[in-house]
Amino acid sequence: MIEQDEARATDGVREEGVDRRAAAETVERELVMMFRRARNLSTTVAAHVHPDLDPASYSLLLMIDDAGPLRGMDVAGRTGLDKSTVSRQIATLVELNLLERVPDPDDGRARRIQLSDLGRERLAQVRAERRKHLHGQFASWTTQDLKDLARLLAKLNGMM
Repeated sequence: MIEQDEARATDGVREEGVDRRAAAETVERELVMMFRRARNLSTTVAAHVHPDLDPASYSLLLMIDDAGPLRGMDVAGRTGLDKSTVSRQIATLVELNLLERVPDPDDGRARRIQLSDLGRERLAQVRAERRKHLHGQFASWTTQDLKDLARLLAKLNGMM
């Protein structure tokens, strides 16, 4: 009898391991698909902000919008990109009139970058369109499902 109980317990642990591995593989597959779709969406949305805007620069605009005026070295630190890459992206965004350089109130010799009026307007427009689209997509979800998704996404983002 004891041997049967031990055998059942061992089988249960083995089944749990198989289930866990299968679940983890499904999560990985879904994340890959989500990231691929997010990249495609960023390309589309970036083009709505400005036809010459690439997805990486769109992401930079979002970060600056969320953070407020930043120095170039702060942008490099937040993105993990080298200063020359960030400098080129900023220069392009200034040329497209989506960013502007302003004096740094803490250091008269330095400059900060912030969204221009056009950049703020275009970003607000695409964010409103995206939000409206997502609200429509989530219309059939329960409030609890949305709360669960938000909680799990926050947990996932905390790991990354």
